[in-house]
Amino acid sequence: MDPLSEVLSLLKPHSYITAGFDAGGAWALTLDDLAGRIKCYAVIKGTCWLAMQGVDAPVRLQPGDCFVLPSGRPVSIGSDLGVAPRRASEVLDPNRSGEVVTYNGGGDVFLVGSRFEVNGRHAEVLLRTMPPLMRVETSGDRARLRWSIELMMEELREARPGSSLVAQQLAHMMLVQALRLYLSERSRDDVGWFAALADPQLSAALGAIHADPAFPWTLQELAARAGMSRSIFAERFRERVGETPIAYLTRWRMMLAAEKLMHGRDTLARIAASLGYESEHAFNTAFKRVMGTSPRRYARAALEETSGGSG
Repeated sequence: MDPLSEVLSLLKPHSYITAGFDAGGAWALTLDDLAGRIKCYAVIKGTCWLAMQGVDAPVRLQPGDCFVLPSGRPVSIGSDLGVAPRRASEVLDPNRSGEVVTYNGGGDVFLVGSRFEVNGRHAEVLLRTMPPLMRVETSGDRARLRWSIELMMEELREARPGSSLVAQQLAHMMLVQALRLYLSERSRDDVGWFAALADPQLSAALGAIHADPAFPWTLQELAARAGMSRSIFAERFRERVGETPIAYLTRWRMMLAAEKLMHGRDTLARIAASLGYESEHAFNTAFKRVMGTSPRRYARAALEETSGGSG
């Protein structure tokens, strides 16, 4: 898979709530349910303001805007910046998936979208380097994104049998299309693995790592994949991703290892070999350095979490 698909496969975004939001009059809400979650919504009607930590100035959202909130930071959204926001968790029913929620009488602003739960063990590491706010337009040639949004609205409006499930699937399409469009716009000053995907040369190197993480990649070989000199590649990669190419390679290997450990079907020796380590000792050392604990302790903790969650 390509890097974006692989990262999303580790996050395992599950559409927990897919709904419409119809607001009227003067209103403002603080979205206080974003930790460990991704929100993806589109403005269908009206305008509203969005303000959040990490974004210098409030953003005015207009019809046709689609926005993704992946960082978990608190966000305020409303009709006017001067309105005191109320906590969304206190005034909105969290269990109304597949419905249109009317707030303050409705009629002025209409949004549609979904809230995604993600894999908690990988979410913090993967999401914290994504831009806190990703905003794209659905107008112009953004036909695929518009199509998924329009079909989602239709499912929510008509409430036919199975509409909730269909809307959730469409929400996944909406999220991926929004991320694709954001990448195509070559975001400016973002730092992290996601920002590097917008750089064709760095993306080629990331693609090579993700295609064959067990290969004994060197800085020179990755620079060649990017079509750059070793020194320029190393500098640009560190600037855009926030770590060295080899550090990224090691961290990605450890995330893949963690996923295997959580499933508990492979021995440590097999996991080590599958990720390019010649010995179990070398793998154990790398895993503890990156993940902060030994593979066996990580596996035990994951098993205990799973058992606790199912009990």
